[in-house]
Amino acid sequence: MASSSSTLFAAIDMGTNSFKMIIIRAYPDGKFLTIDRLREPVVLGRDTSSSTTPFTLSAQSQLIAIEALKKFQNTLISYKISKAQIRCVATAAVREAVNKGEFLKCVSEKIGFEVDVLPGEEEARLVYLGMLQFWPIYEKLVLGVDIGGGSTEFVIGKQGKVVFGASLKLGHVNLTQKFGSNKEKVAQIREHIGLVVKESGLVRKIKDCGFEVVVGSSGTIKAVEKAVFDGYVNKSNVIEVSNVASFGDGRKDWRLSRGEVKGVVESLCGGGEGEKIRREKFFERRSEFIVAGAVLLEEIFEVLGIEEMEVSGYALAEGVIAESLAKVNGGYDLNANARWSSIVRLAMRYNGKKMLKAASQCAIIAKEIFEGLRKCDDLADNHAASLDDKDLEYLEAASLLHNIGVFIGKKGYHKHSYCIIMNGEHLHGYSSEEVKLIALLARHHRKQLPSFDPTCFQQFPREITKKFRYLCTIIRVSFALQQMEFSNYEGFKLVSCGVKDQTSLHVVNPLAEDIEDELREELEQFKLVFLKELLIVAPSSVPDMMDIRMTDVA
Repeated sequence: MASSSSTLFAAIDMGTNSFKMIIIRAYPDGKFLTIDRLREPVVLGRDTSSSTTPFTLSAQSQLIAIEALKKFQNTLISYKISKAQIRCVATAAVREAVNKGEFLKCVSEKIGFEVDVLPGEEEARLVYLGMLQFWPIYEKLVLGVDIGGGSTEFVIGKQGKVVFGASLKLGHVNLTQKFGSNKEKVAQIREHIGLVVKESGLVRKIKDCGFEVVVGSSGTIKAVEKAVFDGYVNKSNVIEVSNVASFGDGRKDWRLSRGEVKGVVESLCGGGEGEKIRREKFFERRSEFIVAGAVLLEEIFEVLGIEEMEVSGYALAEGVIAESLAKVNGGYDLNANARWSSIVRLAMRYNGKKMLKAASQCAIIAKEIFEGLRKCDDLADNHAASLDDKDLEYLEAASLLHNIGVFIGKKGYHKHSYCIIMNGEHLHGYSSEEVKLIALLARHHRKQLPSFDPTCFQQFPREITKKFRYLCTIIRVSFALQQMEFSNYEGFKLVSCGVKDQTSLHVVNPLAEDIEDELREELEQFKLVFLKELLIVAPSSVPDMMDIRMTDVA
């Protein structure tokens, strides 16, 4: 069975500080899975010379921007995503540039992208739609805050409808350009923020609307939250990653309190050269702008009387995706990801970009094999035909979470993944039985096969235990395949064993040991369980494009 590139969509966010692109795979039920994420440090806002002269995109900035977009274009071509399923938007820097027409024409002619320059209020609305894909807040009156490089967006919405939206010309890049990042300038930054907020009338407008929950998004807010989570605030705080309970209670995940934000600001502004070096090491490229961004966030907490903020890993790009899917599917359910989003939050909590991409690849392969099996009419005798959509959800969830235990350590990480999933009430909307099933699948995606010890499976009905055997077999094959890549970097096919032209494989996952032998063992187990044979042969197109065919065991 070949998965179609028509299920792939892309969103490009041309921001002031960086250009970002996400590629997602859409599901019929409205859920989507991010399969690739790219970021280029363009920093268009660096062209600002003063607050009195018109903002102009320099020739150098335009050149850097075009090169970044070319990289995105090459990736889109490799995925064979049609232009109709790509949307490119630009925010504050392009919005404010007096020569934006010249720049957009250049983008169109050289890259072929038609760019939507978003008004501030429209940007705020799309950010809100993105937040709805990360947190189950559809029924709540939400105040959303998104700190960008050139502006900060505020939005109040409920059930997908915007009640109020505003954009203020306060961003971590333009504040840094205006005042610098020295701690001596913090008082001036605060004074300027207060003046802009007061002149906008923002506080009164937000209080008139009211809100039940506050959600923050953007790289700056995520960086501050990560600083709290990783113990940056207290220099002597060393996270004991050997003990899951020390960091996995789930209550503080993706959340910030007013006191925590204040602590980050105090830490950033304290110390001398040693603190600067430490800041650069922790925040990396964002360290140049983090002081202004953190101070801006603290002032927003203060002026709006915010005590706690939930942090969204999704923002503008995911909002663009949600709207794109709505146009294609008609009655798109903005609340479709409510349950799935807790899986995504946990995966993003403990995984970096590379590990997330590997996990997504594992989930994609598992889904293809699962659906290929369900289409085999002659599998009824071994009960695999009883697998349903919920079983697929458990399989994909375990695939996306299988490697989160690497956060603790590579050795025995599959066991750590099990512990993180089981501890902390991370997965919302799932029963305790479902959580344990997902955790066990993650635990047994590698190494020894489960023994089906009654102590592990006693809470499951016999039929569920049988299904677990099928799902476990699929995730183990998917994991072994996910760790491999063909010599021409274009992906692979799974086809019948009648094909002779095989391509050599090589290991691309640093966690892998003797992967080719492991894959052979898992394919043998697959034959035993399903009485079907899979063979890896010549490349197809891209990792998301697989042809699943099975042949009976002779």
